[in-house]
Amino acid sequence: MSGLHFKEKINHLCSGITLFVLLPLLLITAPLLAHAERLPEFLSKNPPAEIFPGADRIGEPEGKPMVARAYKGNEQLGFVYLTTDIVNTRGYSSKPIDMLVGLANDGTIRGVKLVEHHEPIVLIGIPQAKVDAFIRHYIGLNFIKNPPKPGKAPADIISGATVTLMVINDSMQRSVNAIAKQYKVGTAQVNTGNDSDGQSKAAQTRPRRKINESKQDIQSWTELLAQKAIGHLHMTVGDANKSFEANSGGEAAKHPEPGKPEDTFIDLYTAVVSQPSIGKSLLGEPGYSRLKQSLKPGQQAVMVAGEGHYSWKGSGYVRGGIFDRIEVIQGATSFRFTDQNHERLIALAPQDAPKFKEVSLFTVPEGIEFDAAEPWRLQLMIQRVLNVKDKAFVTADLNYHLPAAYSEDDPKAEPVEITVETSAAPNESAPDAAAENQVQNGLWKQVWRGKRWQIGIVAFSLLVLIGIFFFQDTLTKYPVFYDRFRLVFLAFSLFYIGWYAQAQLSVVNVLTFTTALRTGFSWEYFLMDPLVFILWCATAISILFWNRGAFCGWLCPFGALQELLNRAAKKTGIRQIAVPHGMHTRLAALKYVIFMVLFGVSLYELGLAEKLSEVEPFKTAVILKFVREWWFVLFAVVLLAAGLFIERFYCRYLCPLGAALAIPARLRVFDWLRRYPMCGNPCQRCAHDCPVQAIHPEGDIDPNECIQCLNCQMLYHHNTLCPHLVQVNRKKQKQAAAKAELERQNATPATEQVVHFIPQHGKTGSSRTGEH
Repeated sequence: MSGLHFKEKINHLCSGITLFVLLPLLLITAPLLAHAERLPEFLSKNPPAEIFPGADRIGEPEGKPMVARAYKGNEQLGFVYLTTDIVNTRGYSSKPIDMLVGLANDGTIRGVKLVEHHEPIVLIGIPQAKVDAFIRHYIGLNFIKNPPKPGKAPADIISGATVTLMVINDSMQRSVNAIAKQYKVGTAQVNTGNDSDGQSKAAQTRPRRKINESKQDIQSWTELLAQKAIGHLHMTVGDANKSFEANSGGEAAKHPEPGKPEDTFIDLYTAVVSQPSIGKSLLGEPGYSRLKQSLKPGQQAVMVAGEGHYSWKGSGYVRGGIFDRIEVIQGATSFRFTDQNHERLIALAPQDAPKFKEVSLFTVPEGIEFDAAEPWRLQLMIQRVLNVKDKAFVTADLNYHLPAAYSEDDPKAEPVEITVETSAAPNESAPDAAAENQVQNGLWKQVWRGKRWQIGIVAFSLLVLIGIFFFQDTLTKYPVFYDRFRLVFLAFSLFYIGWYAQAQLSVVNVLTFTTALRTGFSWEYFLMDPLVFILWCATAISILFWNRGAFCGWLCPFGALQELLNRAAKKTGIRQIAVPHGMHTRLAALKYVIFMVLFGVSLYELGLAEKLSEVEPFKTAVILKFVREWWFVLFAVVLLAAGLFIERFYCRYLCPLGAALAIPARLRVFDWLRRYPMCGNPCQRCAHDCPVQAIHPEGDIDPNECIQCLNCQMLYHHNTLCPHLVQVNRKKQKQAAAKAELERQNATPATEQVVHFIPQHGKTGSSRTGEH
């Protein structure tokens, strides 16, 4: 069976499961809406003064790119346009961010208003007002007289909304340049609508190029690189530090990238692998054949590979599903890849190809207008952590143009105007472009330094948890105090570890780790998120002591959310469903099946396994705080609703992460949970009260299911709820009563009894008389 057919069968099988368990995956690849000019729609909803202060009317939309002229009386003040009519930059949500911009005749930005977006800004704790405040910094700037440095924003990027604000900045810079070039803004010949000079001249054109499908020869890595069929960007640690010094001010310069200046910061490579010769050379003929069969007509594919201190992947795609460090820019179109377009490659086919730490195959998302034979650039975003709240960013461009031998003229396509696009042209020398890059193998060290307070808080919570387990016998003797303390800890796990610190562990981490062990392990990748790394280390160690319960029962934000909601349900009188033990045992096996399926698919293709991992509602409920497509939200809500009737329903029966942790938990060395001989025979109190039914009717505690909530230990020490203690105490009371009675008797002093015999005179006298 071919790899493609196997993949298709896996997809069909998973589609069937999705109807019940993987509901959100049904619509995960829904097509994007077609782009259309929408300036008239938004102009009708916004008064002129809000977009262009001083204007009393806005003219009819016109021209290409579409603009509307702003007037005060009969005097033209400038232009109003919608950014997405000019540039097709997409945000974190893979959808456009629409802004109305008022641009004066001299090039000064008079007004900017965010009119529509689909960004998950509020779900990561970023108020809309902060984004609006960021946008207002553009008002008064003049990109014609004072061109900004590429990627340099007029205000600090808000931590947590990096991608969204970088997209806004890119849209502003490129749209202003496009309008200025087309309508001669900032010059004496500015187009006022009365002259047609700028638009009457016929522009010079050339034929549009397309991929040459007939070129299919296989070449080596060295040959492709020499022909520039593989694009390459090299950046040293020194280049990265210079870039931050030049673009991000003195604060970023105070946090230089560690290492020698000549050390490689990043070697970044890219190539269009949908071209037959390049694709067969880099992917091998079987790999290229599978790729071509999966591509839709006109769809292209790109290879991205990297080596060095800095990771072009980062870790954001694992949580948010988007590769936020790289962006493809071609003319007015730009886009980022998501995990839906991603396939991780183990290695490249050429024997002389380097062994890369990170190499991936991306397909261009559907609905994106991308011409692989025309020039484009891969923009790398480099970040430097300044402190727990602030980061600095610079960008570096890898310019790519498919060599002439790999493309050919397309007589059916619209010709291309011969104009140098300022945004795409390398306006700086190659070393300067490299200087616009960044670093970070040492980036993880900067991240750790920047998050030292968060690290300290989490580390302290772990010490507290260790104390709970070591002194559990003492704590559980005070059930009221212990129960309230556990509620506080669960709230901390949900609100701080989950919703604030975004440190929810996932089965994706497990799959990525096991894949890394097989394909080339690198500590730097896992160290990029210090809180996740610390929690994983703590979880791995705790398995030897307390099985999976330390994480599942205490540190998992989604588990805490389920338990807190269930407690509230019980308080409101919602009746709980008691699952029969036999059914419970069989249902509990489901999570192991789900994990094994995910693990098996990850051996075949990690990218597909990551998509199927949406069976975890963690991203929806914790990372994105329920602000997501409705089908993901519905899936998470259904699971939480089930948990109102069956405590920790998802943890019990569906969680693949819990299954992954339970398997090595069999290696645990210690058994801390105390039991009495009568537990299970005949006593069933603990088994009935266990929140997750981890105690068998025979009395044994199942370590695979136990979440170390210590409920059974509270009962173990409870004098009135534990039947064994009730009997023991009753027996002790009887013994004590008998002993007390005996002691009382022994304590009473002895008394003398005097017996007086009283003679009976009559009988005595007659007796004596008779004797005589």
